[in-house]
Amino acid sequence: MSLSSHGNSVLDVNPLPDADEVFSVNGSDWLWAVTAIHIVAFLSMTTLCFTVHESKRVFHYLFTVSLLVGAITYYAQAANFGWSIVQQADNLDNGVMRQMFYAKYIYWAVSFPSTSLALGLLSGISWNTILCNIAITWIWVATYLIAAYTPTDYKWGFFVFGTFALIILVLSTINECREEAQRIGIGRDYAILASWASFLWLLYPVAFGLSDGGNLIGVTASFIFIGVLDILMLGFCFVLLVISRRWDWHRLSLDFSEFRGSGEFRNSNINAGSPSNAVADGTV
Repeated sequence: MSLSSHGNSVLDVNPLPDADEVFSVNGSDWLWAVTAIHIVAFLSMTTLCFTVHESKRVFHYLFTVSLLVGAITYYAQAANFGWSIVQQADNLDNGVMRQMFYAKYIYWAVSFPSTSLALGLLSGISWNTILCNIAITWIWVATYLIAAYTPTDYKWGFFVFGTFALIILVLSTINECREEAQRIGIGRDYAILASWASFLWLLYPVAFGLSDGGNLIGVTASFIFIGVLDILMLGFCFVLLVISRRWDWHRLSLDFSEFRGSGEFRNSNINAGSPSNAVADGTV
């Protein structure tokens, strides 16, 4: 798994398919590097879990899962797995048959909702809105995947539906959620994080349109574009954790497990609800 073209034997072990536009050794080299970045990020996030109280690990746990999935899917792609051969609607000197890696959509189906959930928890919006935003995120990813598999120009209809879902997600993130964040006193921090995520989200339709959508750039070039975006999304995770050090977690209602597992808390609840106490209090 050397990161040099001479040492990378992936395509000898896992041969390329018979298609016009396919992966390259340089693309595999780049993906091994991105895989390594995700693994380091995953291990760092896991380690950071032990530096904070259990009640303040909600974002650590959320991003740990996302980073692990990212490491797995990038490993699969670097090893030339997780792809299909798809006929392209537009032959723009890149051929008719293209090697399309569906593994990245699996990662996005975990990564994007995790980011949306993190922003929703931070802003203090209702669970109804949080769940709605997560569902919209899945619609966005699913329609892009369907578009990637559509061999005719009808793919752009799915692309429009997905992009419309993305716009709804971004508007909810930077408007409704920001207003709630200002109400609880973290408007500035939320604005930084929401702007970061929203800006990167809006670049993914460009990446899709140039690669699996429009067949304008090759498979390796598309991996460079998308890989950079995914790495910048990793930065979002760690910036959030750094900023979170100055938050009042109790006021934000984010210390979910503060009393979970506490024997004293459980005993007090049991005693408070026992019949003897109810009689003593005159409530029965």
